[in-house]
Amino acid sequence: MMTGEGNKDKPQVTRPSLFLERQSYRRRRLTDAARLLPFLGAALLALPLLWPDQSSGGAAVPLSSATYYIFVCWGALILVGLVFGIAARRIGAREDRDADAE
Repeated sequence: MMTGEGNKDKPQVTRPSLFLERQSYRRRRLTDAARLLPFLGAALLALPLLWPDQSSGGAAVPLSSATYYIFVCWGALILVGLVFGIAARRIGAREDRDADAE
């Protein structure tokens, strides 16, 4: 007798899903990205330290360009943080609506 034939009479047992719900998965990934944002910002703001200066003998990057770069990175980090905050608020509101519906 084959093992596949005996399984026809037994009811199928459904196992719980190993995956998270879509909303909680998105919220966790958003939280992970927000936690990495300060490290990305530190790396971006430290990048001008690697640029050549007058003492290296190569073509130096002007201080005005480095200052401009730092303020652009600073503004971009603020905007990304704002986007993360808005997205987190929308996900939280959506979860509240879903909880109220149940």
